[in-house]
Amino acid sequence: MPSTRKGHRTEEAFLAAARECFATLGYLNTKIADISAAAGRSTASFYNYYDNKEQILEALLGDFATSVVEASLTTGHHDPYEGVTAAVTAYWKMYKEYLPEMIGLQQMALTDPGFRQRLLETRAAGIKQILVGLHRAEDLGYTVDLPLDLLASALTSTLESNCSVWLAVGGDIGIPPPDDETAIRVLSAIWYRTVYSGPPAPA
Repeated sequence: MPSTRKGHRTEEAFLAAARECFATLGYLNTKIADISAAAGRSTASFYNYYDNKEQILEALLGDFATSVVEASLTTGHHDPYEGVTAAVTAYWKMYKEYLPEMIGLQQMALTDPGFRQRLLETRAAGIKQILVGLHRAEDLGYTVDLPLDLLASALTSTLESNCSVWLAVGGDIGIPPPDDETAIRVLSAIWYRTVYSGPPAPA
């Protein structure tokens, strides 16, 4: 892979073009010719940097699979509702920022074991942080009365699915996609009411 300044600029152009194409066309529909055209470079030039489309998706994903999600779901709020809202806000913003990568990752996870593992690792990071919050809720005296690991998985799926439908697909038929504030409020309410539906038990 070229290491000159021009080479780095070309590589960055391919990465930016891939993000654009994955977001607008979807990963599976994007062709290397689409990426090259969006980058203003030749298809032959693409192969100086990447062997295939999967490799450029890997480059875009980088190491965000665990680090970004763990960072986004770590909050220092003591008030339960503020903590839940902060976590949902961070997840929503992360998903929106990495939308092209998430589209590619989810589509490739359906057929490629390596990408499937990466998707599961991304989910595992989120589940881990939600579990921290669920244990904190029990420590505060709230009775969740559900298996915490399965609940954390379900809450992660709720966030993931809604982000996918509202941000990547454009929303459900007949329901206008919500703005960021409304989406975060709805998702926060689902999480909060599930976990903190009643007052904490007396000490």
